[in-house]
Amino acid sequence: MPISMSKPPRAGGESGDPTEPGGPAEPGGPAGPEDSPADEGSGADPAAVKKAVVASVMGNCIEWFDFGVFTAGVMTSIIGTVFFPEDAAGSATLRSFALIAAAFVARPFGGLFFGPLGDRLGRRRVLAATILLMSGSTFCIGILPGYATIGVAAPILLLLVRLVQGFSTGGEYGGAATVIAEYAPTRRRGFLGSFLELGTLTGYICGAGLVLAVDLLLSRQAMHSWGWRVPFLIALPLGLVGLYLRSRIEDTPAFRQLERAGGKARSPLRETLARNRPMVLNLIGIVFLLNVADYTLLTFMPSYLTDNLATGEITAQLITIGVELAMIAVIVPLGALSDRIGRRPLLLAAAAGFLVLSWPAFALMQTGRALGVAAGYAIIGGLLVPMLAVIGATFPAMFPTRVRYGAFAIGYNVSTSLFGGTCAVLVGSLIKVTGTNYIPAYYLMLAAVVALVPIMLIPETAGVPIQRAGQPRPRRAAVRPRRLDLGTG
Repeated sequence: MPISMSKPPRAGGESGDPTEPGGPAEPGGPAGPEDSPADEGSGADPAAVKKAVVASVMGNCIEWFDFGVFTAGVMTSIIGTVFFPEDAAGSATLRSFALIAAAFVARPFGGLFFGPLGDRLGRRRVLAATILLMSGSTFCIGILPGYATIGVAAPILLLLVRLVQGFSTGGEYGGAATVIAEYAPTRRRGFLGSFLELGTLTGYICGAGLVLAVDLLLSRQAMHSWGWRVPFLIALPLGLVGLYLRSRIEDTPAFRQLERAGGKARSPLRETLARNRPMVLNLIGIVFLLNVADYTLLTFMPSYLTDNLATGEITAQLITIGVELAMIAVIVPLGALSDRIGRRPLLLAAAAGFLVLSWPAFALMQTGRALGVAAGYAIIGGLLVPMLAVIGATFPAMFPTRVRYGAFAIGYNVSTSLFGGTCAVLVGSLIKVTGTNYIPAYYLMLAAVVALVPIMLIPETAGVPIQRAGQPRPRRAAVRPRRLDLGTG
């Protein structure tokens, strides 16, 4: 796919922070050609851009491959049985969801550690570490002995592995999105950024599809005995491929330019909290809806269909994979659309849609018929995909280059830990307490109301060069009235 490039941006802005090339961004609508005549983005050649996109997407793909494996309907019951005693409290599915939630506790700490480190040492080095830790942790789950072999040590070791996994994931997404945004040409940042979430869906489908294939090929006894380990073991070679790809790219042009200018923040964490706190809070609010929708659809729904709606495991998996394949088909065109009409219109449409259509979608699922379940599931997926298409371009552009990785990683992972990791456990528990299957719809509607506010507050960054994105608006100097000198004589 050809990528048009133009001259690299000039060093030094006309206003704002002199270490940020291009000066501050003006919020508003998508910038036209006259808004950035000499700046099409990174200035990197198309081959380097493609390598950076592929290397970044690979890590996100591995992260969601693990989720696809861990949350597949048959896998949640197996994990909750293999690593816990038979008389453990709660259902096997809820125990598996609790392990998912536990991993999210570590994500903000990973964001606090890896994010500012990426702003000091560079994006590439940090992302090499995160992909190794992520894939290695997933692999370790596949070789851990179960409760029948080592007793109480089994769930403890599994918990430790999940915490390491969550810690490393805390530094992955913000860095991967930052790399793509800082390499992408300005007018194609939405298009290229959408590939990051294409990796999310592809990784999830590969994980869930692999579990489905193994389950169909093996007997029930073999699947519960050893077959469940196979999908986890695949993660290590995938991680090594990702590490190789990341070792072949340079750090981003924006970071290298900042480094040459001596503009790196001495304390990125302190600067983030002191100067970028309002935008971090906006990010947390938007990610609230993103995570409730994302983890409802990809983590909770497969088990919801089987446990609450009595849908067969294979049917539930096929519906899940089918909806996600449809999302894959439209996510990149939607990313490209955001380069023309802006990111905010798509975010606003998604939030309004969740507010209005979540309840009807779940009402369709309650019919119990495969067609109704698939239609309701497809509505939720159709509302989520416009958000997924633009966040890879929207979130990095909310912050300046000096603190972009850290500010993004901190805000994103705090919100993910609070609302993403707890989503399946919270919704599942509330369904049990209240007895209503509409809890996921109500939670999505609440998240949509919250997210509408920060979506309205963030500036439109489509068409704004990444070197200028996230900068405060320049203060206009006050014009002092000239005195009229009447003179004497």
